Amino acid sequence: MENILRPFAEITFKEELDALKKQDSGSRPPSWHLSPESVVQYIMGGKSGKTNISPKYIGHRRLIEIAVATLATDRALLLSGVPGTAKTWISEHLSAAISGDSTLLIQGTAGIMEESIRYGWNYALLISKGPGMDALIPSPVMKAMEQGKMVRIEELSRIPSEVQDALITLLSEKMIPIPELNTSVQAISGFNLIATANSRDKGIHEMSSALRRRFNTVVMPLPATIEEEINIIQFRVSELSHLWATVSEQKALHTIEQLVVIFRELRQGLSIDGQIKIKSPQSTLSTAEAISVMINTLTLQSFFSAGKENPYDLAASMSGAILKDTEKDLPVWKEYLDKVMRKRPEYKKLYSACMDLIQQY
Repeated sequence: MENILRPFAEITFKEELDALKKQDSGSRPPSWHLSPESVVQYIMGGKSGKTNISPKYIGHRRLIEIAVATLATDRALLLSGVPGTAKTWISEHLSAAISGDSTLLIQGTAGIMEESIRYGWNYALLISKGPGMDALIPSPVMKAMEQGKMVRIEELSRIPSEVQDALITLLSEKMIPIPELNTSVQAISGFNLIATANSRDKGIHEMSSALRRRFNTVVMPLPATIEEEINIIQFRVSELSHLWATVSEQKALHTIEQLVVIFRELRQGLSIDGQIKIKSPQSTLSTAEAISVMINTLTLQSFFSAGKENPYDLAASMSGAILKDTEKDLPVWKEYLDKVMRKRPEYKKLYSACMDLIQQY
């Protein structure tokens, strides 16, 4: 287990899940490992007995309560929002808390086939023995139906419309017909589906109204305040203890504060004080992107700056996130540096570092 880069949520947070299960006195829907109240507590954080439950989501508790309540009914859940609003993160932890298994996953892509939603065939067995259940290869959806678990579909809007339509019968009838065998697989209690969709990709493969009716949609917002966003980034980055070992928390917090202000201003097209209008780059500059930038910055500081704060590390990491399309984004970034950052004395060193790096483009 020590060599696994990213263990599943149910493994990483096993101690928390076990503690919640031990203290859980609420009623549980069929096949659920925890009651809805305990699932929400697992996501939002708190204390169960002597065990501290770390928050998996910092935001509106009501959104998580609605999501959990939806999964306790016969309606599927759609988590929608711009990139970086923790949709995938929340879907994984919901599955881990409810089913004890977050591995039943379908990654939506433009090239996905209907077999990924329904079932496929082992053609060697099909040819040698003929059609039969032994030759059938169940999809994660079929496995979830048979086991009464949650199944996740990531990036639903990237799946072609004709493949999306395979979900309509599945969600309405809670079964997958197998006409080749004149039979079907019916879902047992506890089965449900969690999908995520990027609202920025709305025009790629629009969901039909028939499919939308099968979902209850919860829109995941970006952090409402600077303080909330700083807390999210600080909490997530602090989990990587080996980075904090060489960079003091105070210095890291200062870097996070600078990063959040810059990203929010570029994202909103307006300075924090509301006085200066600026253009926004092509990239989303979400909280998730800020976390990645911060991890990269601390890694540079840890290994190449002797654990000391170095404005060039943050400048380089930000450039990689902001300048996705150099031709379009570079003028936007230059304008921001000139109109906003240059006028702030506390950003003087970072401004100089950013200007030096721009000369390379």
